[in-house]
Amino acid sequence: MGKKIACVVTNMFEDSEYSEPAKAFEEAGHKVTTIEMVKGKTVKGKQGEVEVEIDESIDSVKPESFDALFIPGGFSPDQLRADERFVSFAKSFMDDKKPVFAICHGPQLLITAKTLEGRHATGYTSIKVDMEYAGATYLDKEVVVCGNQLVTSRTPEDLPAFNRESLNLLK
Repeated sequence: MGKKIACVVTNMFEDSEYSEPAKAFEEAGHKVTTIEMVKGKTVKGKQGEVEVEIDESIDSVKPESFDALFIPGGFSPDQLRADERFVSFAKSFMDDKKPVFAICHGPQLLITAKTLEGRHATGYTSIKVDMEYAGATYLDKEVVVCGNQLVTSRTPEDLPAFNRESLNLLK
């Protein structure tokens, strides 16, 4: 049976970092639910290649309704972490040891949620120091799986490994 994956996303996400994992999850039989401030809104990727219609508003969802959390990169996670509702939503998945998939700048939301301390992770090079200040051991690898829960990757080039390890965790 497929898993229910919450995807927190807003404008200026990295196009392929949303579209490729979402496609891989759905092809494997999982359901991706997009979550933003406003249900029904259309958000656009920063490359202008992908548009996503938002399935649910952050106010209408609960972490316990989902099996995993997916955080695409780009400028989206930095915008979302300014909103405490998204921070606490992400923190719930980490605290409950549910799978979390964060690529590129995705870990910024986890930094703000103060959930990276003592974990091994990776992300885009410009947030390496932020991740280290948050207590993570930063590894410059295409994919890092920590505690059989957290999957992180650096860039769109890492998507094949990111998708593979994320799908492994959903089995």
